[in-house]
Amino acid sequence: MTKFFKTSPFAAAALAGLALLAPSGASAAITALDLTNYTLTGTYTLPSIAAAEASAVTYNWTTDTLFVLGDEGDALVEVTRTGAQLSSMTLTGFADTEGLTYVGGGQFVLTEERLRNAYLLNYTAGGSVDSAALPVVDFGTTVGNTGIEGISYDPRDGSFITVKEISPQEVNRNVVNFGAGTAAVSSLFTPNLGVTDLSDVQVLATVSSLTGTADEDNLLIFSQESARLLEVDRSGNVLSQYDFSALADSAEGVTIDANGNIYIVAENGDNPLLFELAPAPVPAPPALVLLGSALAGLAGMTRRRKA
Repeated sequence: MTKFFKTSPFAAAALAGLALLAPSGASAAITALDLTNYTLTGTYTLPSIAAAEASAVTYNWTTDTLFVLGDEGDALVEVTRTGAQLSSMTLTGFADTEGLTYVGGGQFVLTEERLRNAYLLNYTAGGSVDSAALPVVDFGTTVGNTGIEGISYDPRDGSFITVKEISPQEVNRNVVNFGAGTAAVSSLFTPNLGVTDLSDVQVLATVSSLTGTADEDNLLIFSQESARLLEVDRSGNVLSQYDFSALADSAEGVTIDANGNIYIVAENGDNPLLFELAPAPVPAPPALVLLGSALAGLAGMTRRRKA
């Protein structure tokens, strides 16, 4: 037999107020970012053929899905946030694709490491495209296997941030005109981040809930060889970091979704992986916890800031 308990009007009103004050949980959109507050919340297997040698990932805020690019440049693959394949587009004419970023309207920019070229691509599920058919700009002279490792779009002004892996490490700002085929490249800062290489970058301005906060101007930078994710300001100061060494030694690509959940892809031999990091829920203040306990009986039932 189900028993029903009568709740006093006072208790009901107080409990309703408590519900409004309670933290919304890890899925709530962030208003500040601190990597020391992040935990691993999921490890997922990516499609082994289409996303082979996964080296780049980007969040598509239009479809609320992820797109993964392998460094062989054979396909661009759409997956859920748990790694299940939704669609793919065949790529030809590419040799060493390492960077990928979503720019809105179903369009992506991907980069070739050695050539240091950036291509603008309209995604068509089930379609195919050759690099020669795409608008392209040159970010620098051709180098060896030490060129552009990552790229991220800044929606505030349409610029792009890129990272050069090593010899030397570089973090650059790029103002691009795909129509004219031109790019103005300037150094954002000279990296001295304490990591062996730079393998990807993510602009935090893509997280809409950070708009107007002190964090929207910051970057996420991942180092594959040091297995470390860094939060960095645009002067090159490390603000927080996450040690990835216990999870993978072949992770390269990083992106962040609308709520501040972070996704990292790893080659992992023939079994590419997707890792999800999420901020821990903000604990309720002690006074609120005591109030909740009192009301339940009555009813009968440090972020460090940037200087």
